[in-house]
Amino acid sequence: MPSEPKVSLHYTHGNLMETIRTALDALGKSVGTATVDDLAPVDEFHIGERKATVEFLCQLGFTPEKHVLEIGSGLGGSARFIASRYGSRVTGVDVTAEFVETAIALSKSVALDNLISFHLGSALDMPFPDASFDGAYMMHVGMNIEDKEKLAAEVARVLRPGAVFGIYDIMRTAPGDLAYPVPWAAAPDLSAVAEPQRYRGALEAAGFRVTAERNRRDFALTFFEELRAKNAAAGGPPPLACTFSWAGTRLTRWRTRSPMSRRASLHRSR
Repeated sequence: MPSEPKVSLHYTHGNLMETIRTALDALGKSVGTATVDDLAPVDEFHIGERKATVEFLCQLGFTPEKHVLEIGSGLGGSARFIASRYGSRVTGVDVTAEFVETAIALSKSVALDNLISFHLGSALDMPFPDASFDGAYMMHVGMNIEDKEKLAAEVARVLRPGAVFGIYDIMRTAPGDLAYPVPWAAAPDLSAVAEPQRYRGALEAAGFRVTAERNRRDFALTFFEELRAKNAAAGGPPPLACTFSWAGTRLTRWRTRSPMSRRASLHRSR
């Protein structure tokens, strides 16, 4: 079972902000001049990257008057996209201190710190009052959280009645073992990939109504094929993509899925 200290250690880089600065220098940019789009190769750390972000978040109905929660906010790329595209206020929570610090710095560098805040904390015990948010989402986070039931209950606690919760995760669809390491886990004890049924059951027990689902397996496999071909043609990944990489990940018995996706959303009902 993944423990939060081990998960945090897995994602801790140690010199992340300096690595990003060096990569931006190689592109002729700086932290002060880079845009939200310039940062996408490093801060959209999920399968499909910015394309997946756009297709997922556009279905959740975020608007300028809404206050949105991101669970597992990482470097803050998705939060910055939402703030810049939809004008929503976004609060992120993540278990990795270096991610939180870097997310704050990058958001300030693109002048979005007035709309975005990031907090160090657990998705299973978030530092927010009840009914604080108008919507929530998480992208490739549940694979590191074994207790899906407690996760769903905690998200339900901080959402207002009628709020939408969107999930974009890698989920198990058949028996089989992963070839470790994978981007979210160096070894089996860090991985908590579960079946879609497990998510559905946890969500419904917490008071959510699952309104739509979408299987993204084919999209994921195409993404990997295109990524490998692009990197091979260029002689390697671009500078900003070197911090994290999906290259080599195998998903033959796995699929990305969002338990909610003809609209990609989970509606909460009480």
